[in-house]
Amino acid sequence: MPSSYAAAAAGSSSRKPNRTTTATAAGSSSRKPVPTSTARPPAPLPSPAPTARPPAPTPPAVNPSAVSDSDASSYYSSSGDEADLTASDSATSSVVSAYLSVAGEGADLSKVGIFLSSAARRRSPPCLICFDPIRPSDPVWSCSSCYAILHLPCIQSWAHQSASGVAVPCPTWGCPKCRFAYPKSQTPTSYLCFCSKTADPAPDPWILPHSCGDVCGRRLNGNLDSGCEHTCLLLCHPGPCPPCPAVVPNAPCFCGSHREPRRCAHQRYSCAGRCNKRLSCGLHRCPVNCHDGPCPPCAVQGKHKCECGETLEEKLCSERVFQCKRECGGMLDCGKHRCERGCHGGKCGECPLRGRRTCPCGKKDYPKLECDAEAATCGSTCEKVLGCGRHKCPERCHRGPCDETCRLVITKSCRCGGLKKEVPCYQELTCERKCQRLRNCGRHACKRRCCAGDCPPCSETCDRKLRCGNHKCLSPCHRGACSPCPLMKTISCACGKTCFEVPCGTEKNQKPPKCSKKCNIPRLCRHKLECRPHKCHYGACPPCKLTCGEELSCGHLCKERCHGPISPPNPEFTLKPTRKKMEKHIECTPGTPCPPCKEVVLVQCFGQHLGQERAMPCSKWRPFPCQNLCGNPLLCGNHYCTKSCHVLEVPLNQPEGDPIASVSKENVLAEPCEHCDLPCQRVREPPCSHRCPLPCHLSDCPPCKVLVKKPCHCGAMVHAFECVFFNNLKAKEQVKVRSCGGPCHRKLPNCPHLCSEVCHPGTCPSVDQCMKKVNVRCACHTLKQEWVCQDVLKEYRNSGRDPKEVPKSQFGVGLLACGEDCKKKVKVQDSELHLRKTQEKKSPTVEAANVPKRRKRRDRGQEVEVSKFQEVKTYVLRVLLIIFLSIIIAAGLYLLWKGIFRLSDWMNEMEEQRARQRHPRGAML
Repeated sequence: MPSSYAAAAAGSSSRKPNRTTTATAAGSSSRKPVPTSTARPPAPLPSPAPTARPPAPTPPAVNPSAVSDSDASSYYSSSGDEADLTASDSATSSVVSAYLSVAGEGADLSKVGIFLSSAARRRSPPCLICFDPIRPSDPVWSCSSCYAILHLPCIQSWAHQSASGVAVPCPTWGCPKCRFAYPKSQTPTSYLCFCSKTADPAPDPWILPHSCGDVCGRRLNGNLDSGCEHTCLLLCHPGPCPPCPAVVPNAPCFCGSHREPRRCAHQRYSCAGRCNKRLSCGLHRCPVNCHDGPCPPCAVQGKHKCECGETLEEKLCSERVFQCKRECGGMLDCGKHRCERGCHGGKCGECPLRGRRTCPCGKKDYPKLECDAEAATCGSTCEKVLGCGRHKCPERCHRGPCDETCRLVITKSCRCGGLKKEVPCYQELTCERKCQRLRNCGRHACKRRCCAGDCPPCSETCDRKLRCGNHKCLSPCHRGACSPCPLMKTISCACGKTCFEVPCGTEKNQKPPKCSKKCNIPRLCRHKLECRPHKCHYGACPPCKLTCGEELSCGHLCKERCHGPISPPNPEFTLKPTRKKMEKHIECTPGTPCPPCKEVVLVQCFGQHLGQERAMPCSKWRPFPCQNLCGNPLLCGNHYCTKSCHVLEVPLNQPEGDPIASVSKENVLAEPCEHCDLPCQRVREPPCSHRCPLPCHLSDCPPCKVLVKKPCHCGAMVHAFECVFFNNLKAKEQVKVRSCGGPCHRKLPNCPHLCSEVCHPGTCPSVDQCMKKVNVRCACHTLKQEWVCQDVLKEYRNSGRDPKEVPKSQFGVGLLACGEDCKKKVKVQDSELHLRKTQEKKSPTVEAANVPKRRKRRDRGQEVEVSKFQEVKTYVLRVLLIIFLSIIIAAGLYLLWKGIFRLSDWMNEMEEQRARQRHPRGAML
């Protein structure tokens, strides 16, 4: 132990608190308690400086999750700021002075400070069992896990009730707050101080309540692996002990390669270097950074052999000893049998068949029988014990296992002993009687069928109302009293800035705190920015005293007292309102609408005519008819109504804010104005020759949708356009739209060809420049050449002929001069013509049928006569085909019928098998 730590421990035992300085601490119960702190411990100290902050203390080892900052702070939370333990009060300063002399002024005592500040202010939370406040003079007991303080008689009664209802050899009881289990032998019997040194500590106003005032001296266990042997330097205190502040000069890291001075509670640390310890394989070293605990398995890859040495595989170094899937197959010592084991090392061993050999039942010995010879049966009864454990096998000596099912009929009793019956030995007998014994909870019956007396624990929820009166017990059904409600209730002012927490169930007896802050509830009336602010209060805010001034639906301002809505009070903690205030007469009840308007206004007649107004109250104004004509514009917008003054009916296009519309909606006598039946006389835009189809109307005329037919430039097709679409186009766009986009299809004036240009307006550009080919012939049609059409036209003009007068069939004929061959061909044609005429005269004349030429040519090769044999053959084939199809249909129906019956039989068999599987015992009987 360092000298500074020993000196501080020796000096703190003789140090007594100064009565003059601690007098202020005794009367500081009105101070606000310390708020909660974080439950996560900080990282270890990076340097060994004595003034560094030590980490927050960890929970005790018996139950690490039992205590937390949220549990401790639930008793002491409020709206005050965090108190400084070293300067706020002398009682707390005297407790931690010895610890701070060693740990330095920067030590973290947040967890301990929660308990110390509460104890120094004499404001302990109420007991969780009886809900009564814990006074400094009451004997108490403190839990070693969550450090909750309870009355000693209450915890003794609690432990007795909890341990008496458990039927186990070593009954236990749990803490009402953290449920940490204590054995019955640790039931508190006396009133001890927090450090358990002094019994029945006397109440002293100069020290903490329930404390002996001496050094705590409890063993520090902030880090169990560090081997700390120091004790707590604080005076006897509630709550956990702080971490050990002593400094170890040469604290080794996890790997042992680095040493530095560190706090005793955190002397185990990582140097962030390579571990480099020898691994379990003995060949490699640990490659991980300095770490706590054992090193990981060796992960070096390599090729290793199995135990038998036949297989070579690539494995990790930590898995180098493995067995392959091959059987050994080696010869045993007998030399007759082979080893049936898997991969193994060493010798295969002796033959298991050597030694004493007997018959299968074990009654007859064969001492000289070889291992490869089979032992013969003895012929006597087997008499091996069957699986039931009571009867023996009745069969003769046999090989193989005996029948596991014992079928001997015996008298059996059911589990509960209420039924006896003769059944086979293998069959278990149960009755249908339900067990009526109470379970361990003492409230619910077992209700198991044929129960043997070992009733299971009750699985239902307790669901009894707790003592708080707000919640129900969610634990399994149990004996004795339920655990106290672990929840906390917050009692706060209306604004929520001043609050404190109490155990659930005690909030009804607590007075709400007084708050001096301004009320933060916003007013709901229109004067929320003009009203004077008031302090935080309970119940509803006081009503506004200003004039309402709200604009009514008629447009006037309300001159009554403000009657706007009031914010509802907080329903959780609200003081009961006094009846005297509610009985006061108020002109306008808050939250009610404004009264009717009393301003005098001028009301116009139905038709809103000038000079026909009448004076009446604003809330009672009613329109009236006058003697003038209506004069209201009709729906067409071009004419006026000639009826007498009447209530106007709201048209469909009337806006919502129009006063005339509001009049007609409220009046039942509203009638429409005259209906204009005149046709529309407007000129359309863009102008067209079609009239508007609508009657007289106010809006613009609809676009003309009449279809206008316009032929294309070449006359090949006719376009249909909507009138509004075609008239809105420009001249160039109209020309472009009318084009069909195909060839021109117009005949050229000088030749028989069509124009080759795309559909265009005006004359064709290629009148004398036609580039199509023309077959030019001589007069006798013997010679033939291909010319361009414009060359043919030139030739006609050169010869003095007009191309327009040339027939289409004779275009290009006669432009070539006839030669000698033409005369010979003409003579041959004349002789053939003469011969054909003579043949026609000799053959009889046959009238040609009135049939088209194409049909004659098609029917020439189809005029074939059908014989009688072919007709019979066709008829027989059709009959055979019909018979064959009938046979196939009949066979299919027969197979379908048979399949349905077989499917029904198979389903019945499956049902029987399932029934046997569900009830195997009934099937055996």
